[in-house]
Amino acid sequence: MSELYRLSKVVQQYNGRTVLELDSFVVYEGSIVGLSGHNGSGKSTLMRLLAFLETPVSGSIFYDGRKVDGNGAELRREVTMLTQEPYLLKRSVFRNVSYGLELRGAGRDEIEAQVCESLIAVGLDPDRFMNRQWFELSGGEAQRVALAARLAIKPRVLLLDEPTASLDRESTQLIHEAAVKSRDDSGMTVIIVSHDHYWLDDVSDTIFRFAAGHMEY
Repeated sequence: MSELYRLSKVVQQYNGRTVLELDSFVVYEGSIVGLSGHNGSGKSTLMRLLAFLETPVSGSIFYDGRKVDGNGAELRREVTMLTQEPYLLKRSVFRNVSYGLELRGAGRDEIEAQVCESLIAVGLDPDRFMNRQWFELSGGEAQRVALAARLAIKPRVLLLDEPTASLDRESTQLIHEAAVKSRDDSGMTVIIVSHDHYWLDDVSDTIFRFAAGHMEY
């Protein structure tokens, strides 16, 4: 497998306080990578760097062999992140899932096909859910719609930051299955932060453990 990310001597600070310090960190394309550690250990900061939502105060990030230097906004089209709190637009399920495709100029037939495929992938029947409004969804359903919206754009990288921390067992299992299937079906790179060590151990090709902003091994 080829390298997709390489971080070298990366330091991130907030208000002068160092929250992450990595000498080296590599993610291979098409792999599933698990990140574990206590709250405040630097995992979520690393995820924001990998999503190109932040720039480190020092060090270098390489993506697909290119140094990330002012081109993060362009690269964000290839990377998507799902966090613990689902963010949905105040509109129907269909419009939530189709939103990213519309921004990318997809045609109507492609949009309808991708919305159906993505809803099925997260265990939601399109006929039952497409026309539901955001406020008619349970917490687990809302998170699955949020994941479907991300799967619909077929990202190169899917970042999952504690996506199932407060969900019911059924939704948790369906999100787990959809994430793994995305890698198996399309070669998508999946990076997971989770306190569910059984899941990380089961699905990850590599697990990195963090403590106090440093990678232990």
